[in-house]
Amino acid sequence: MMTSVQSPEVINFADLTPEQFYKTVNELGHSKFRATQILDWVYNKEVYEFRDMTNLGKDLRESLRKHFRIAIPKVVESHKSQDGSVKFLLELWDKNQIEMILMPYEKSATLCISSQVGCARKCKFCATGKLGLTRNLYTSEIVGQLLLAKKYIKDRKLTNVVFMGMGEPLDNYDNVVQAVRIITAEQGVNLSSRKITISTCGVIPKINKLAQEDIKVKLAVSLNAVLDAKRNEIMPINKVFPLSDLKKALLDFRHATAYRVTFEYVMIRNFNMGNDDVRALLKFLGDQSCKLNLIAWNKVEGLDYESPSEQEIEEFKAKLSTLQCPIMQRNSRGNDIAGACGQLAGKTETKEIKPILTKK
Repeated sequence: MMTSVQSPEVINFADLTPEQFYKTVNELGHSKFRATQILDWVYNKEVYEFRDMTNLGKDLRESLRKHFRIAIPKVVESHKSQDGSVKFLLELWDKNQIEMILMPYEKSATLCISSQVGCARKCKFCATGKLGLTRNLYTSEIVGQLLLAKKYIKDRKLTNVVFMGMGEPLDNYDNVVQAVRIITAEQGVNLSSRKITISTCGVIPKINKLAQEDIKVKLAVSLNAVLDAKRNEIMPINKVFPLSDLKKALLDFRHATAYRVTFEYVMIRNFNMGNDDVRALLKFLGDQSCKLNLIAWNKVEGLDYESPSEQEIEEFKAKLSTLQCPIMQRNSRGNDIAGACGQLAGKTETKEIKPILTKK
């Protein structure tokens, strides 16, 4: 399996939409029919070496090897949780590391992918925020995570993709949108846009821009506090884009798209679960068509926050029961394998494990 490479002499296959690939192959003197065969090998048959594409002529395969690379990240470390989820530490062509998580279900799987090496947003409760930002991922490095995951899920179907791994996706806007175009293209991964969720901490200009794109993906907002003073404390972005401005942008996004916004609220003991937080949350969400996901904080080594007890969670949920929007308690999967993004990438020692996901 080929590992990720960046070279000025070659094009990373997964940087191109199928339409761009058709044009490039045509410029090399080959037909659209041949380009369609190549796309089928990669996205349907999961063959990532041109020499193994047996219905292509030898000259064409050599031409493809000269001009393209099908580059996917290298698995450095992987851990399988008791709940079935698998967390991967991946190495890129320049030795930087990112993480992705596969969450399997009976016949399907959801993939949580990264969009940056680290993150610049410095959210205080986040393991990735401790790392700082190294660089944006290329489109091929984002799509490459899907190509790698499809090799591991075996008899399951990849049905959902969430941009909730390392990084702020909207800070890598162009490459993320290009990746979504490839993921949703009929000759690409061919996943419905309604099965893709982009998570953001609240980058308002890019939320507004995304609302106008022809790709209509779902949006999730990492909210975590609905009082400006508290959100300023744990999410520095709120000092630039405060809650009142964020709410207006999200109402506009909802009017421009087909999907309700999902709000992610990480519950932190003795911080954002008091009566004042409840009143603020009821007011902030009360006039929105949205969804609310409640998530118990996933412990991160070196951070002083605490996870709430089950009783505290139930009491908090009960106080929010008057909300008209759906409220879900999302279980934090992978607690036993450092499930919070950034925890593996922040370590220097790794041990290689190679689990394959199969149905029980």
